[in-house]
Amino acid sequence: MSWKPSSLIATLKARADLNAQVREFFSEKKVLEVETPLLMEHGVTDRYMKSMRVDGVFKVKGFLQTSPEFAMKRLLAAGSGSIYQICKAFRLDESGTRHNPEFSMLEWYRVGFSHWKLMDETFELLAGILGKRTRVNYSYQDAFEYYLHINPYQITLEELKSKSERLLGELPDDLERDDYLSLLFEDQIEPNLGLENTITYITDFPASQSALATIDPDNPKVAQRFEVYIEGFELANGFNELQDAEEQLARFEADNIWRKENNLEEIVIDQHFIGALKSGLPNCAGIALGMDRLLMIKLGLEDISQVLAFPINTN
Repeated sequence: MSWKPSSLIATLKARADLNAQVREFFSEKKVLEVETPLLMEHGVTDRYMKSMRVDGVFKVKGFLQTSPEFAMKRLLAAGSGSIYQICKAFRLDESGTRHNPEFSMLEWYRVGFSHWKLMDETFELLAGILGKRTRVNYSYQDAFEYYLHINPYQITLEELKSKSERLLGELPDDLERDDYLSLLFEDQIEPNLGLENTITYITDFPASQSALATIDPDNPKVAQRFEVYIEGFELANGFNELQDAEEQLARFEADNIWRKENNLEEIVIDQHFIGALKSGLPNCAGIALGMDRLLMIKLGLEDISQVLAFPINTN
């Protein structure tokens, strides 16, 4: 057992330089840096995400935030204008070479931007940090057709199950369509993205995988959501933000129905967030970007512990 940090002191300095570069980027664009609580009364209903619970602060258990999204949108609804922050976020069951339960996130929202314009700004930021790279764009459907030769919207559930088991091995019997698609994407497609000095964007994710994004009015099967990949890393997730409070509430309630049916804890819905949407969230696009992974890419490192002073799995 060692008391020493798992990262080099030079890496800590590189992180400080990266943070400074990000702050300079947004300062030049007059985007306001904000700070929101890491500990709040409410968690997320997302069926695929586990929040960390905290006792002794609220009347009921509180939550360490999986992202600052809800609080930042409350600021947007209050008239903050475009905002960003670099902060910690927390998610259970996320450990490995690219995951740590506590991690650093850059999240920003641009009022008046479409998700397409936000994609351009993200590329500008990343190219400034990593150097010149070529941009590649695939739709979610294009990626499945190119790498796996299937249409993710037309393939039957039985065909999808068969292909998944053929490529991935034995799988649980209770998986749903999106589970198979997510497993195939992560294992068979993601490692091929953003290679050879490129930055790859995946757009038009299924609406069923986009709980906080607007649906494409021209194609209701897909959401106005994108992800960014570099060197096989999923680096960022962004979308046109859903403004409809009733639709957002219905999605949260559907999540809780699913949770109950699958013997998971139901999460009390954050009515402060719903109230902010009802008061009027401005038209905006937002994105969350993993700072630890970005630093790994910049320095050519393979394990997240190399960019963290004291990762959770250090004993």
